[in-house]
Amino acid sequence: MEINIHNAEILLSAANKSHYPQDELPEIALAGRSNVGKSSFINTMLNRKNLARTSGKPGKTQLLNFFNIDDKMRFVDVPGYGYARVSKKEREKWGRMIEEYLTTRENLRAVVSLVDLRHDPSADDVQMYEFLKYYEIPVIIVATKADKIPRGKWNKHESAIKKKLNFDPSDDFILFSSVSKEGMEKAWDAILEKI
Repeated sequence: MEINIHNAEILLSAANKSHYPQDELPEIALAGRSNVGKSSFINTMLNRKNLARTSGKPGKTQLLNFFNIDDKMRFVDVPGYGYARVSKKEREKWGRMIEEYLTTRENLRAVVSLVDLRHDPSADDVQMYEFLKYYEIPVIIVATKADKIPRGKWNKHESAIKKKLNFDPSDDFILFSSVSKEGMEKAWDAILEKI
């Protein structure tokens, strides 16, 4: 599939099923901790500066944000999890919203699960990966902020993450940097393969 990534726009924000776009376009969801660099990932992948708002305040995305890409597919940005300043009630609400989308959306082809290459995955990261495996939702692990670690240490960090996640070797694992664009082509290849 040929996709013109420059033809991308934010389509709508949804709190529940009744707001989702009603069509057959394939969707790729993006999940990760609040400060893992999800907005930067979207902007890098779509070659835009501010399509997805990067914010100094993690936890700002509180709805499912649907991005239309060339009328051929969509990215769906789900709220970042594991952010402390949000009340437990809010977190539960998000959890239900994310779960409803991930388990019932027929357009969903795969989830890009973002983790920070510099740190071991959090309990939330592990839970998300286990959740996706349990529901047999195809998953692409993208380890962000690769530019913050010397290249010689990438393997060590990658191994630590895979071990903590109990990583399934049949899944894609991509090292990514929104600064150097490292991993951008690999990420597109993995995404298009799922569509």
